[in-house]
Amino acid sequence: MSDLKEIIDPGLLSTVTGDIAVGLDLGSRTGKGVLLAGGKLYTAITPTGVFMQETADKLLDKLLKQSRVARENIAYIVGTGYGRIALNFGVTGHKIVTEISCHAMGSHYLNAKVRSIVDIGGQDSKAIRVNPATGKVIEFIMNDKCAAGTGRFLEKVAHLLDLTLEQLGAEALKADAPADVSSQCVVFAESEVISLKAKGVSAANIAAGIHLATARRVRNLVNRIGLEPDLVFSGGVSNNPGMTHALEELLGHPISKVKLDTIFAGALGAAIFAQKAASSTDEELGDYALLKTK
Repeated sequence: MSDLKEIIDPGLLSTVTGDIAVGLDLGSRTGKGVLLAGGKLYTAITPTGVFMQETADKLLDKLLKQSRVARENIAYIVGTGYGRIALNFGVTGHKIVTEISCHAMGSHYLNAKVRSIVDIGGQDSKAIRVNPATGKVIEFIMNDKCAAGTGRFLEKVAHLLDLTLEQLGAEALKADAPADVSSQCVVFAESEVISLKAKGVSAANIAAGIHLATARRVRNLVNRIGLEPDLVFSGGVSNNPGMTHALEELLGHPISKVKLDTIFAGALGAAIFAQKAASSTDEELGDYALLKTK
């Protein structure tokens, strides 16, 4: 639990309403939730299960238990992410909004100056340009055809190096000569990792090389839409220090420091949309809900 005034950009704090609202971001690997109530922000996280509704209900139960809010007092729920289509919350007002819009709006409320977002999740990566005046998406591009440049890829590499995913990023920061991992294909990159291990290259240098190879793929996305400061890094990989370092090095721009773990950026954006939906017509939010990914 955190005070909203400690999390939300001061310039936008007055636009957060008093409505009790929930945002649920069901990613391919992890489900995240945010509840806004009484000037407080509550968060919850859980692995994504086979059935998305069960994951959503688990997140909602965690949020209600933390906040001591009765379910019937929730004004609105917005679902987003990989599993958003399957969600239903009965009589509680609810709708779905794309993760592109939610990550943009959540990042906007964390830093009102944000113009660019890199979002790396479990199975895709995205580059998003944002209008800093509104938090709306101007342009975006995504990679969802290949696992390279995603959390799933990093998870596979961590396993090859006998590390946990959490250890992989920290290990990369210990490198003194990052390995040259040239392949941008997961299959071939895995072969390179095995070859590098056989040659006696340290785990730290292999980890750093993998992060740089992943960051190069993300940089290609960013270059196609252009990078404008401020830059926010969101998604499940955003709390990986090795990836943060690699992105800053290759993009040549610092990643903005915000006061909430940006793994929750999508869920926060969904909660903000839920507050807007509680006092708006469907037509007013239609452009967000119907936004399609390229």
